Amino acid sequence: MLKVVIVEDEVLTANDLADTLLKIDNDILIVTILASVEDAIRFLKANTDFDLIFSDIQLSDGLSFQIFETVKVAVPIIFCTAFDQYALDAFNTNGIDYILKPFSNATVSKALEKYLLLNNKQSTNVPDFSQLYQLINQQTSKPKLSILVRHADKIIPIGLQEIALFCVEDQYTIAVTFDLKKHIVSGNLEELESRCGNLFFRANRQFLVNRKAIKDASQFFNRKLLVNLTVVYKEQITVGKLKSTQFLEWLSNS
Repeated sequence: MLKVVIVEDEVLTANDLADTLLKIDNDILIVTILASVEDAIRFLKANTDFDLIFSDIQLSDGLSFQIFETVKVAVPIIFCTAFDQYALDAFNTNGIDYILKPFSNATVSKALEKYLLLNNKQSTNVPDFSQLYQLINQQTSKPKLSILVRHADKIIPIGLQEIALFCVEDQYTIAVTFDLKKHIVSGNLEELESRCGNLFFRANRQFLVNRKAIKDASQFFNRKLLVNLTVVYKEQITVGKLKSTQFLEWLSNS
């Protein structure tokens, strides 16, 4: 039995990965699903009875590299990432496998096949996480031209210029286009904020808004700002008083 630990802060993505693994091989045991750097460090310090780790890169409280710099693990790590091929080259250089979000049965199966082929549980080859940090930071400083969304059995690229805002609805991360179509996106708002660069602003915990979707802003209750959009959207989007100055500077310079 292959014992797997999943490190992923998006509940739906974590459950999807777990279901995919079990469909590929029902002899796999999902030991636990960990949602943060802090939880993962605590668990890995106390437990060693597992064979493989699937880990997202960007978690709600930091990059998952922090986990493996803090706790030395003797099992392979397969990273789940939305970063492009340039960054992924570094993973190959350091002997780390990866699956690209949004993942599929085929990509997860391929990663498992590589693990089984190498069976590298006793490897002491520690990756150069400092190099990965540098490359990830380079990638997150550049806005991406598009994101990938899943529609039925297809993976479709949508240009950022087509997206009015990203939001969280019922634990899903949603991209809302200017024609008001909604698409489920892999990745949380923190990850999307990094990928979108200065094109979008994180208004609050629930919304990431495209500059082109903002008509203006007005004063709101308790020194907040109300963001008025160029599209019809059912919910009000507000910026808290602590971020209002930053928002207005971004609005005037972008």
